[in-house]
Amino acid sequence: MRQLLAWSLAAAAALAAAPALAPTAAAADAKCPKLRTSWYGDNRAHLQHVIDTYGTCSGHRGAVAAFDWDNTITKNDVTDATLSWALRHSALPRPARWKDTSAWMTDAGDRALTAACGTGAGGSLRTSDRPKCTDEIVEIREKGTTMSGAAAFAGTWNHRRTVPQYAWVPQLFAGRTPAQLSSYAAAARTEALAAPIGATRTLGTHTVPAYVRYYDQQRDLIRTLKRAGFRVYIVSAGSEPVTEVWSRGVGVDAAHTIAIRSVLDHRGRITTRNEGCGGIGVNKGEVIPYIDGKRCWINQDIYGIRGPAAWQKQAWKNRIAVGGGDADTDVTFVSDATGAHLVLNRNKAELMCRAYDDTDGRWVINPMFIEPLPRKTDPYPCSTTAYNAPDGGHTPLLRPDGSVVPDQADTVH
Repeated sequence: MRQLLAWSLAAAAALAAAPALAPTAAAADAKCPKLRTSWYGDNRAHLQHVIDTYGTCSGHRGAVAAFDWDNTITKNDVTDATLSWALRHSALPRPARWKDTSAWMTDAGDRALTAACGTGAGGSLRTSDRPKCTDEIVEIREKGTTMSGAAAFAGTWNHRRTVPQYAWVPQLFAGRTPAQLSSYAAAARTEALAAPIGATRTLGTHTVPAYVRYYDQQRDLIRTLKRAGFRVYIVSAGSEPVTEVWSRGVGVDAAHTIAIRSVLDHRGRITTRNEGCGGIGVNKGEVIPYIDGKRCWINQDIYGIRGPAAWQKQAWKNRIAVGGGDADTDVTFVSDATGAHLVLNRNKAELMCRAYDDTDGRWVINPMFIEPLPRKTDPYPCSTTAYNAPDGGHTPLLRPDGSVVPDQADTVH
């Protein structure tokens, strides 16, 4: 309880520093929406305090909550589930050249995919009966390398704004329409929700999860936030048509779902280009909702901040109240939250270093709700290699005041 009191005082003090919001006339009589599911330790109380403080119970309305999707709202990755379904049903279009699918595709990647999958625009890849083709695609998606171990992507990119294999998945569907991709996602969703927890399947020689589950706690949290007057958004580094199919299951519509938005051609078909952010226009994957990119899209799409300023941390009134994620891809926007930084522990160094360091007393750490990971035995290397630098290097993680975050033990698992 001492920790909860300290957290509550910190949150209350922070809220007091925010611009005042006028209470609604019925606020005093409103019934405060309450969380119903069980959480680790005092986490439910922490989150309820934020809901009560920022929501209609305190006369406020319109605060923003933003969540990553894969492994934050669901167990397992819904983009991967859709790609798995597409590979098993030969639903991917065949590109004219594999080099055209990514701005960073190497000659080695092009040769491996051409040999395993073939080329020639028109028709579909026969991945359902060509396991070598499936293998190459899955290996490149997972590791950024070919089955022989050669780099599939090379060149220069900002490692806090994109990663080629994330950008590559929507590009694989170039030539299909958003409606077709949504139909693949819907079929994959039905299949993944029906599979038992723990189920796996084989793609080529790869073993991948066969199931996805909505987390009951996150579904309840989103429902409670919305009842308390919060605007709830999903911000994902997956493909937007895929994420939209799944986000409807927690009551978040397409207008509140932000992910990689592919640019369409004149016939309404997906291309290998996507919309940009922060003063960067249409591009071939250089900017996606990834690490700092998630902050950019939140600032741009939710708060209307345009140009390079969208990459910067904003003043209080233009920051989310609640942010939730599970990986380093989420660390920037989750850190921006003014009320609660919710983290599901998947042992990701930069995010967990921030969470355990807990400089503002508002980090809420929870084990994964399904198949949680065991305790990480070695401390997180916060003081040496936890920060994901723009050039791809790994350097010490710094606090806002410039001091180095000390290594942190894994205590919530």
